[in-house]
Amino acid sequence: MASVVLRPNESQDSLLKRFRKKVVKSGVLSTIRRKRWFVSKSELRRVEKKKAIRRIKRRQYTKVGE
Repeated sequence: MASVVLRPNESQDSLLKRFRKKVVKSGVLSTIRRKRWFVSKSELRRVEKKKAIRRIKRRQYTKVGE
């Protein structure tokens, strides 16, 4: 869980900004979004394979374009 302590002479805005950065860095929101719906193992494998293929194609495209 992300927590921040108010520093001396720190404004509420900067405190909130630090808190948001910690939350993003910890990956809490992305985990919640990912676990919002149940995804079976087979579907998860299919999605990961699709991502890998897209990543490989993108790498090949950048190398050819150089």
